[in-house]
Amino acid sequence: MTPVDRDILELLHNDGGLRELVLSPRIIAENIDWSRQTVREHVMTLREHGLVEYYDKTGGIYQLSDRGRSYLEGELDADDLEATNE
Repeated sequence: MTPVDRDILELLHNDGGLRELVLSPRIIAENIDWSRQTVREHVMTLREHGLVEYYDKTGGIYQLSDRGRSYLEGELDADDLEATNE
């Protein structure tokens, strides 16, 4: 888990908002201090580990998964993160 990963998960979680966000890597990058390419690479890794999932695969839009939510809530340790098989 890197600072980029954490920033992506926290943005999608939208703590304090009425609901979680569904965003593309491009829009995520516009809202955090990381480049579009960096965000894209990290979103792919987060998806491999089951922390984010497609909201709309065709549109390349992602949402926080139950596993990602558990990580942010402290119920899942970073050491326990392994790639999921999809």
